[in-house]
Amino acid sequence: MSLIELFILAVGLSMDAFAVAVCKGLSMQRLNKKHALIIGLYFGGFQAGMPLIGYFLGYHFKEAITSVDHWIAFILLVLIGANMVKESFCRCDEEELDPSVDFKTMAVLAVATSIDALAVGVTLAFLSVHIVPAVSFIGIITFLLSVAGVKAGNLFGMKYKSKAEFAGGVILIVMGAKILIEHLFF
Repeated sequence: MSLIELFILAVGLSMDAFAVAVCKGLSMQRLNKKHALIIGLYFGGFQAGMPLIGYFLGYHFKEAITSVDHWIAFILLVLIGANMVKESFCRCDEEELDPSVDFKTMAVLAVATSIDALAVGVTLAFLSVHIVPAVSFIGIITFLLSVAGVKAGNLFGMKYKSKAEFAGGVILIVMGAKILIEHLFF
C-alpha cells in the first residue's frame, strides 16, 4: 500500500470522527482549544488502536483465508463505506451535541467512531502494510481532522458534517473496489 493510498484510507476512516468533532464544536459556545485537543487525542488514539487490534486478529487467520482475502477486504470496506454514506443523511443526535469531554462521553464516542477502523485493520493484515507506521499515520490524520472538525463545527455548524461523512464513505468504497480489482485482474 502506497503512502497516497494510506493517506486516502486514513482520511476516509477519520470522517466519522470528523463529523462527531463538528458536532462537538457546534455544541461549544466558544472554541475551547484544550477541549479540541482532547477530542483529537481520543479520536486519533482510538483510530490508531482499533486497526492495530484488527490487524493482529486478521493476521492470526491470514493463512486460512488467503485465497479470499481480497473479497473480505472488498466486502468490509464497501459495507463500512455504505454505512457512512447512509449515516451522512442523518442529523447529529442529542448525545453528540453534548459539549462534555469527560472520559465516559469521549470513550463511547471514540469507540463508536473507530469500530470501522477495527474492520479495516483486519483488511490491512492481508495487504503488504507495515502496521505500526500505518496506524500511527491513521491516528495522526484523525487527530488533525478531529481538531479541525471541532473548529469547523464551532465556526460553521452542521454545514459540512454530512458532506464529510459522505466523502469518507465513498473513499472507503473506492478503496475496497481497488483492492478487489487489483487481486482479480493484476
